[in-house]
Amino acid sequence: MIPDKNSDDYYYYVVRYNIKKYRKKAGITAQKLADLSHFSHQFIRNLESLKITVRPRLDSICRIAKALNIDVKQLFDEIE
Repeated sequence: MIPDKNSDDYYYYVVRYNIKKYRKKAGITAQKLADLSHFSHQFIRNLESLKITVRPRLDSICRIAKALNIDVKQLFDEIE
């Protein structure tokens, strides 16, 4: 379930959802994204799991966007 837009967790949810979306679009595994962004596989898996609350730092989001070869702004795109 998507958090309410007024919730503190809404944009964290959007970013985490989009990380998984763009990773799959790039055709890479969570392990490959972890390797490219210099994070652990478990960290990436936790980010992509929408069942738990994870609040990544902005610098972490930027590293992931760079690893995905996308503009960081794309990770904040509204969920369709």
